[in-house]
Amino acid sequence: PPVAPTWHNGQCPRPLEALIMRLLAKNPSERPESATDVLSALDAIDLATSVEIPAADVDGTHALDSLAGGVFVGRQREMGELKAALEDALSGRGRLVTLVGEPGIGKTRTAQELATYAGLRQAQVLWGRCYEGQGAPPYWPWVQAIRSYVRDQDQQRVRSEMGAGAADIADIVSDVREQFPDLQTPPQLEPDQARFRLFDSITAFLKTASRTQPLVLILDDLQWADQPSLLLLEFLARELAGSRLLLICTYRDVDLTRRHPLSLTLGELTRERLFQRVQLKGLENHDVGRFIELVAGVTPPRGMVEAVHRQTEGNPLFVTEVVRLLVQEGELTSHPASADGADRDTDSWSVRIPEGVREVIGRRLDHLSERCNQTLTIASVIGREFTQEQLKPLVDDLTEDRLLEVLEEALGARVLEELPRVAGRYQFTHALIRDTLLEDLSATRRVMLHARIAEVFEELYGDEVDSHAAGLAYHLAEVGTLASVPKLIYYSLKAGERALATYAYEEALDHFERGLAAIAGQEMDSQTADLLLGLAKAKAAGHKGDRLDAWNSLIRAFDYYLEAADVEQVAAIAMYPFPMEVGVLATDAAQLITRALTLVPPDSHHAGHLQARRGNALGLLLGDYTGAQAAFDNCLATARRVGDATLEMGTLVSSAGVDWFHLHWQDAMEKSTKAIELGKPLDEPVQLWFAHLWAVNALTALGKKEEVRQLARSIVPVAEALRHRSEVALANALNARVFHLSGDWESARDYGDRGLNLSPRHTQALVVRIMVEYESGDNGEGDKYLEQLVESVRSTAPGPNLPRAYLAQLVPMVSLIAGYSPGLEELDAARQAILASPYATPFATMLVRMGLGLTAVAQKDHELALEQYAALLSQRGTAFMMSGDRLLGLLARAMGRMDDASTHFEDALAFCRRAEYRQELAWSAFDYAETILTDAEGGPNAGDGRQKATALLEEALVISQKVGMQTLMERVLSRRQILSA
Repeated sequence: PPVAPTWHNGQCPRPLEALIMRLLAKNPSERPESATDVLSALDAIDLATSVEIPAADVDGTHALDSLAGGVFVGRQREMGELKAALEDALSGRGRLVTLVGEPGIGKTRTAQELATYAGLRQAQVLWGRCYEGQGAPPYWPWVQAIRSYVRDQDQQRVRSEMGAGAADIADIVSDVREQFPDLQTPPQLEPDQARFRLFDSITAFLKTASRTQPLVLILDDLQWADQPSLLLLEFLARELAGSRLLLICTYRDVDLTRRHPLSLTLGELTRERLFQRVQLKGLENHDVGRFIELVAGVTPPRGMVEAVHRQTEGNPLFVTEVVRLLVQEGELTSHPASADGADRDTDSWSVRIPEGVREVIGRRLDHLSERCNQTLTIASVIGREFTQEQLKPLVDDLTEDRLLEVLEEALGARVLEELPRVAGRYQFTHALIRDTLLEDLSATRRVMLHARIAEVFEELYGDEVDSHAAGLAYHLAEVGTLASVPKLIYYSLKAGERALATYAYEEALDHFERGLAAIAGQEMDSQTADLLLGLAKAKAAGHKGDRLDAWNSLIRAFDYYLEAADVEQVAAIAMYPFPMEVGVLATDAAQLITRALTLVPPDSHHAGHLQARRGNALGLLLGDYTGAQAAFDNCLATARRVGDATLEMGTLVSSAGVDWFHLHWQDAMEKSTKAIELGKPLDEPVQLWFAHLWAVNALTALGKKEEVRQLARSIVPVAEALRHRSEVALANALNARVFHLSGDWESARDYGDRGLNLSPRHTQALVVRIMVEYESGDNGEGDKYLEQLVESVRSTAPGPNLPRAYLAQLVPMVSLIAGYSPGLEELDAARQAILASPYATPFATMLVRMGLGLTAVAQKDHELALEQYAALLSQRGTAFMMSGDRLLGLLARAMGRMDDASTHFEDALAFCRRAEYRQELAWSAFDYAETILTDAEGGPNAGDGRQKATALLEEALVISQKVGMQTLMERVLSRRQILSA
């Protein structure tokens, strides 16, 4: 109770006293084990010993103490929804709920009430509060929540729950690295992949932790969240299903424009079926009366209740501040109710109640001492949160003891509150209190305080000042033209680099733009180049702005470093994994690398890495296979000359990738398998993944059954070591393709589904699932997966990319199998995007031509068949989704060249038998039988032809029955029946 209670029998009843002692017990084994135990104990208490709260004794001290008692009234409906969401989470159905309303409406207080209830339900509650100022580190609310968990739990348990993702989480939560100093640095990935890995690691950790104990994660004041934090929230929201995790987010809906980052996030969250929005309105009239009665210890006059409700519209913060003010000014006892409950002076109350919450807060602040107000004003410029250590140098005319007295005065008035677990750290109890203090400052005084705060922070942090660069940059920026420009540039640069290191690309962009704005119009120097380089990285990685703008910034920085002969920076820029699309940027990238090679020593490690980078640009983006291989040869020579095994492995991997996309699959196989052997003693997880990728692709295409099965089994753990979902999905899709060709469709479905569970629109996984479903006769299921592939294509950027190439190959294959065409309008556009582009890889072009070849066969188009036949002759003795020899046989038959067709079909049968590709073997046998029967009709050798065709049909029937190829089995049976007749 907020006021000392008086019991009917003069003392606290023994059962309740015992229960309270158990709840407060230091030994966990003595506490109640569940909420049920608590409720049972309460039921046993005699209700006759209920509490009486005295209506008298309302002096200022006791009244203000009672106002801090956390009285909670109303909200029955809202709490019911929150408790239902919690029960869902406890049952393994994770949920996301937002508490929405105006400032002071009780969002945080309602979340606190749920947190108390969740604690009784044996859930652990983690809080993350968003910071209103601009000096907070990226991911600040998530850092707070994870930090509190790490500090509270057993180290061994935390390490186990974080698993391999601990190193990623340590990049943003320093406590993790302090707890586990032996963590290795994660393998370097491209910026988007690196941020994905961080998000995936945090998500996996929270879901794993919730299995041990349900988690309630409360993110407060989301309207102030940085954009990286919001992106992480979107990511986690998609993964809540099947977890014991309840995510509660509070935010203000006033002044939330369509362009506000939170508005975009809410648009994404509303698509999730586990998302729920709870709108908080003002308290009802009777709730306001009950609130005043509980916190003030008196029965308020009806007129006062009505006046307070009318003036505040039931806003709990406004109500609280009004009642505080009325208590301080003695108004609650000056208008007592009459004996019959009638109000003696109902109209006068509205005069005494302030017009707005800021006014009532201002009047309450007037009751504090002048020194306390001065100190609080300085603290408000620091931010919503501050420490005694930060504040002391700013009020140097106060002794430490006197400063503590001033802070305790503010604590007693509930203007400030101490933050848990950190001694000497405070925050304003509500953001509006800080806003009210800031509004009383003149612009000049505020600028001077920001400047002074920046000076104090530099002295305070000493050698660790760079880790607080974001806060310093913010305060210096607020100083404006009076700020030290060199310092503003320096801290903006450091803050931007720190944000880049933690994958907070949007935050980094703001810091770099601020630094560049401070030196606009000045000549290029090293700091300007550093800022331009950071700006380019942030724009390219965060997808904010045009990539061409990012590239132009990168070139400006590169030109400066090249002229300054800064070898390290020139090489670093030329090697940076800038996301280059084919076309203009690819040409510029190749030229940039060529220019960099003029500066670096020819036999250096830098030269070797640059040659490999140049080979990739030429081979993959510009279609220059000869130039690419020349660059790789130079790189290999350098690597072997200087004895750099890592460089040699990486070069072999890059060269194998170019070989694969240029259809030199034998070369790709030899180089990638050699790279795997070379990399066994090396710690190069990224290169090892790509070596396995090209090896499995090449071995599958060449039909090397033993080698491909062995490598396919090992590629999934290699991908998992990268902890990037896309790579793991691709590894599963590659296994699905191998099992599909081998006729093990149960395994093909299993691996395909694993890939789609990780990445629902993964192209290769969808392709396998589409083929399996149509071939097994389940056209409806095949249509479903095909539509998902089409959606994936629609969401990709324009250009000759692989999803379009796969679609162009797959649709005609489906038509050939199912006997009907899906009739997709995207098919022609996909073909055109590949064939019309001078930058499309030969691999993408091959897929399109395979699809066109099947279309020519279906339509008996002689000219189209002739064109594709000539283009696909190089695919003899290979198989990619279908045997190249089989397709050539079909094309030769369509052209009337039956001898060539027979040769190709014989080659197809031999290849598929050697590779044990049963699915393709069955189709090749059937197509060959059809060709023989067509050619033998009426001829002198018709009998011999029918005999051979019958044997082929029998082989196709046996395989199709064993594998479950329903569509082919029906065709074989139909053809046999016609043949028998």
